[in-house]
Amino acid sequence: MAKSMRFALLSVLVAVLAVVGFVVPSQAAQRGGGVDPRPSTAELARELLELQWRSRGEIQVSPIGKSNQGRPVWSARVGGGPLRILYITQQHGDEPLGTPAALEFLREVGVGQSSDQRWLRSQVTVDIVVRANPDGHEQNWRYNYAPDADPEYGEAGKGYDINRYHDPAVAPEDNPATESGLIQRHYAEFQPQIVVDYHMQGRYLDDQGREITASLMWPTHPDVTADDVALAKQIAVVAQRSMNEGGANVSQYPGDDYQGIARNAYGLLGSGSVLIELSDMGAEHEQAQITSALQSMLAIARSAADGSLGTVDPGEADAIPPRGAPIPQNTAVSAAHSD
Repeated sequence: MAKSMRFALLSVLVAVLAVVGFVVPSQAAQRGGGVDPRPSTAELARELLELQWRSRGEIQVSPIGKSNQGRPVWSARVGGGPLRILYITQQHGDEPLGTPAALEFLREVGVGQSSDQRWLRSQVTVDIVVRANPDGHEQNWRYNYAPDADPEYGEAGKGYDINRYHDPAVAPEDNPATESGLIQRHYAEFQPQIVVDYHMQGRYLDDQGREITASLMWPTHPDVTADDVALAKQIAVVAQRSMNEGGANVSQYPGDDYQGIARNAYGLLGSGSVLIELSDMGAEHEQAQITSALQSMLAIARSAADGSLGTVDPGEADAIPPRGAPIPQNTAVSAAHSD
């Protein structure tokens, strides 16, 4: 990137951060004791700016728009390869752990000039909508902030469930859920072949009584083409393998076929589209869950880059075990989470 362009973008980000009370960091943040599972709005902006600064422009950070309360919805892009991957985190504001995993992905892929990093960046372009729902994060609730709305999907007095408003039949400018419209427009501009949407769910047991740590699913809408479903299943298998190799226990997610859900909507638009739900297992497991999500992000990007994704038998996805019953004391928590 030309120095003038890099300086211009840094200037924009400094101006944004000045509003929230931060400036360009003079050195890398010290992150002893693990990563922050819930960075604040200001901390997220500072971390993204630091990653761009430390990467010497390999990571490009910019807002794709603003939430209803005026907070930036960030895109962070790394790599310049022909295969395009879109990761989305925290559509539901109270499901935070995909966001720190995304920051760690950017750090691992974008900060450094090892031969492996340069190779991966030459093969894929990964764009991440980092914390799609900043107002929901601030409110610590599932929805965006639209208290005057009477949503079909959401809660009156709070806002829209933005993961019900990606319907391809609705234009971004007509989308009542502001952040969903931003993602729709961003998707249309980026045209990714792969989309992976990170959420969180309650706590469940498998048939052997072992706790489920994550669940995933591909598009289930009947109009998604067989080829796009097959690609999504290949992505799901790669994600499950990588997470299970790290000690996870990944199941299928029992999602429905409504076309406004991101995994269905972007499947209908021609992407291999996958939902990943990290289980909300409590504070003592948060670092492990962040690492597990990071492992899936890296594995998907690397398998796409080296072509091994295309050799995966999509039928293996059907053998991923179903999610079991909720853990009894967490029934209410589990019921509150759905994709």
